[in-house]
Amino acid sequence: MPEYRHVLQNSPVIGSPGEYKPLIADDHFRLYLYRFWEYQEKLAEFIRVRAEHDPSPVIDTESDGQTIAAMFALKKSFCVISGGPGTGKTTTVAKILALLAQSRKLRIALSAPTGKAAARLQESITREKKHFLPEIQDIIPKTASTLHRLLGTIPGSPYFRYNARRLLPYDVIVIDEASMVDLALMSKLVQAISPKARLILLGDKDQLASVEAGAVLGDICASSINCVVQLEKSYRFGEHSGIGAASRAVNADDTGGQSLLLLKSNKYADAGWVELPAPNMLSSALKDRIIHGFQPYLTSLQNPVQALALFEKFRILCALREGAYGVFAINQTVEKILGKERLISGDKRWYAGRPVMITGNDYTLGLFNGDVGIALYEKGGLRVFFQAPDGGIRSFHPLRLPEHETAYSMTVHKSQGSEFERVLLLLPDKDAVILTKELIYTAITRAKESVEIWGKEDIFRAAVSRRIRRSSGLRDQIEKTPG
Repeated sequence: MPEYRHVLQNSPVIGSPGEYKPLIADDHFRLYLYRFWEYQEKLAEFIRVRAEHDPSPVIDTESDGQTIAAMFALKKSFCVISGGPGTGKTTTVAKILALLAQSRKLRIALSAPTGKAAARLQESITREKKHFLPEIQDIIPKTASTLHRLLGTIPGSPYFRYNARRLLPYDVIVIDEASMVDLALMSKLVQAISPKARLILLGDKDQLASVEAGAVLGDICASSINCVVQLEKSYRFGEHSGIGAASRAVNADDTGGQSLLLLKSNKYADAGWVELPAPNMLSSALKDRIIHGFQPYLTSLQNPVQALALFEKFRILCALREGAYGVFAINQTVEKILGKERLISGDKRWYAGRPVMITGNDYTLGLFNGDVGIALYEKGGLRVFFQAPDGGIRSFHPLRLPEHETAYSMTVHKSQGSEFERVLLLLPDKDAVILTKELIYTAITRAKESVEIWGKEDIFRAAVSRRIRRSSGLRDQIEKTPG
């Protein structure tokens, strides 16, 4: 390390925090591109300032903590509400908004990193606000947007219409699925927030972090700053839930031994283990699962609303995109099996029933990364149907779609912000650094009714014993003593 310190301290292109040079080395000799050091510093400063103004202690709520958490958040101009699936994060934030709206008419924004996550937040808040007085319901927004739309994307530019010089016109901003937000985007968000506005982040600190730089939610929750509420009680997964037990075991088990025993025990009907078949046996092994999982929506193609709803009941999740157990190969396998069963027809790229996931953003069409649609015949031609933000249905000609891919299976990363009744997780037959405790946990918690993991014991154990390691300095910057 001493030789590296000498190089860092004497290089003309490397500066210390506060200097304007291409690279910045912090006090722990982490090396940043200048813009990423600045993103981190501005985000940490936002959190430090808010925490200094709101010195109330952190609350860990293990029982019926939603109301307590809501009251705690009312005292904070910046608050993180973290918890696993079914712990009531959106119920809690709905209570917060209702309590805030009693005192004055607020301008509230609801947002999430992806279109899918935004739609889920919108559905949850709409469901909760039905319990409030009509005048309160009118104040809480009817729609949620993506973060990029909230900030105002400028086509072809990394900048947004709302920024430090033009602040967002809201009193309260709620961001769901905050674990998916990278350092750059979170920093740009806080820079665009008025000093008088509240920011509430919702998320699960144990989920996968963003694909891009940073592990913002995890770093905030790991810091000693007094702005985090951790909800522990799951209202969805009780003591007889294998999904709940498996997700907790994965988080607690560094070696994967106990979580593997639980999955293989047959104690729970909703969580199980299948030994991974060889590549040449995979198709035949998956056949029954594929037919059972996808036949319901494929026999309902005359009704777009019903087909979209039924398609969300089952999904195959993969750790990787490439290889025999990756997304591309599995999507091809599914198509071949469904074709032989005559559930889909034709050998062309587009056919009735083809599910697609948008992988880019098109603000003109209102289609965003993570949106899922199904190709159906309408008046003699194929169109791709998507659920609209208001709960209705929109359709587009296939040639108009932004970047997209077939979506019978998807990576665990792409599944974030989504939930399915049944999940089948396919692990690869060889170890890879992408296989981590967070990936396994995220995959398990995408399931609402049942999860099945297909893998090899040694690969599973290696994954559960490996945590995502990102050398972020955000936690240190948040805890930095002023001056």
